Amino acid sequence: MTIRVLLADDQALLRSAFRVLVDSEPDMEVVGEASDGAEAVRLAKERAADVVLMDIRMPGTDGLAATRLISADPALADVRVVILTTFEVDDYVVQSLRAGASGFLGKGSEPEDLLNAIRVAHSGEALLSPAATKGLIARFLAQGDDDSRDPAHSDRLGTLTVREREVLVQVAGGHSNDEIAERLEVSPLTVKTHVNRAMAKLGARDRAQLVVIAYESGLVRPRVD
Repeated sequence: MTIRVLLADDQALLRSAFRVLVDSEPDMEVVGEASDGAEAVRLAKERAADVVLMDIRMPGTDGLAATRLISADPALADVRVVILTTFEVDDYVVQSLRAGASGFLGKGSEPEDLLNAIRVAHSGEALLSPAATKGLIARFLAQGDDDSRDPAHSDRLGTLTVREREVLVQVAGGHSNDEIAERLEVSPLTVKTHVNRAMAKLGARDRAQLVVIAYESGLVRPRVD
């Protein structure tokens, strides 16, 4: 299956560089380019994109607003958004995850990281951020006060089984299915089943959204180093 990628960035030079990189892969193709968020939303639907590489700062409709629009549109339920940011330490990171993005990468990331992010986002199997950014996500979420927590998420946690809650805690820690399986002494397939059931019960699009729900519901408390 070829992954259909849409590029959304107001800098034509960057879009051109990303196009060359993506089109060089046998399992990917660039199906469109957008210079602002509104165009990105329109093209995501018109070109049947699988993954959108979304710049967070663009004129007019920015990447954050565009991500919200994509996430809220049932017709785009299968579209995954990867936020690209110039500054990895950025308040927009957590806002983008809350808006429905599958994850984020710094624009200074290695080409291999970007390509891997596209594949991971398309599969929905793991959180996109590299290991070093897991703590960053937790730190930003910790900046919110109790009023920022979503009671709806807390209520829906009651629908999870004990094992599903255990798995959710591990997912929020940024662990892979294999790592969780080893920690809980079960098979990776069992973990995947629990993850999928938790996503369905909590209305999460992917694992990145599970992480946000885990923190915003209060199930997991960020550690302050």
